[in-house]
Amino acid sequence: MTQPPDHCTAILTVDLEALVNNYRTLSAAAKTAECAAVVKADAYGVGMDRVAPSLANAGCKTFFVATLDEAIALRGLLPDAAIHMFNGLMPGMEKDLRAHRIVPVLNSLGEIDLWTHFCRWAEKRLPADIHMDTGMNRLGLPLKEQETLFKSLDRLDAIELDMVVSHLACADEIKHSMNREQLRAFEHIRAHIETGRASLANSSGIYLDSGYHFDVARPGCSLYGVNPRPEIPNPMSNVVRLQGRILQVRDVDRGMSVGYGATHEVEKDGKVATIAVGYADGYLRCLGNKAAVFFNDLKAPVVGRVSMDLITIDVTGIPENLLHPGALVDVIGPHNPIDSIAEKAGTIGYEILTSLGARYHRAYTGGVAPVL
Repeated sequence: MTQPPDHCTAILTVDLEALVNNYRTLSAAAKTAECAAVVKADAYGVGMDRVAPSLANAGCKTFFVATLDEAIALRGLLPDAAIHMFNGLMPGMEKDLRAHRIVPVLNSLGEIDLWTHFCRWAEKRLPADIHMDTGMNRLGLPLKEQETLFKSLDRLDAIELDMVVSHLACADEIKHSMNREQLRAFEHIRAHIETGRASLANSSGIYLDSGYHFDVARPGCSLYGVNPRPEIPNPMSNVVRLQGRILQVRDVDRGMSVGYGATHEVEKDGKVATIAVGYADGYLRCLGNKAAVFFNDLKAPVVGRVSMDLITIDVTGIPENLLHPGALVDVIGPHNPIDSIAEKAGTIGYEILTSLGARYHRAYTGGVAPVL
């Protein structure tokens, strides 16, 4: 890693070796299923241009994105990878999908018919996945459309069916009854559509029993350090570290207030430091008066509201030698990982990751040599 410029007030470090270790951990947990990788939303905010090649070098061959623009960008990075696009087929996309060898995930009978029409026009069976809704009611063929398809499977004849996929709604709650309900629904679908591979498990689904694995697992958030099983210690390595620089340290007296809205009142004489990270950088406003930062292993609570560009922290108990303008503190790091920040914010690690801002200096460490 090159040394960041002195003027950088916040540094986001991405550990590509930890990312690859997470992929290998997930691959081992998926057992005989192929382990793909979900790299949508700029690899969950971490940087697809660095993440995807690192995963490919580690042996990942199949990638999932959400949009056509993401798919085309990924094709430029990985000429030989299998790239699948979740968000379905909109009219007018067909030629771009074919030109860039993107596999659309078809979410309705209408999309199946549209892709069939294009395949017949092209005089070629082109690959596609079919997404079957098993209870999430978000994307995918609903039950009535599934029943229609089961009675007319010949409408798939012009398509090279690659995968039949569905998505688990509650896999991070291992005892939730919906997991079994969705598994039974997916097994029912597979009894009717036996061609193509099957894919059901997301990150958390991999850690349900092996009956959920099928042919292809699709981890996303856990590649980037989010715990797939909140009820146990996180088996994933921490991938992201966010450090902010101290801009100013000041003495505060009992009775003073800190920040917008005067939401924090100083209870005893002490010190407050201002850090160059705010909600414009993805450090959510709701973390004010809830979260903490760390000086190595020393904790300093966030006091007052999070501003657009700044947070204020109580550094009363922090040694003086650590309190100077330019000093770095861990906003996200070993002692306050993504899941901990998310819990304080009342959200999930996905939102914290994908909110990470563009103003940070980004540094990448690690990586692996290509698999030959």
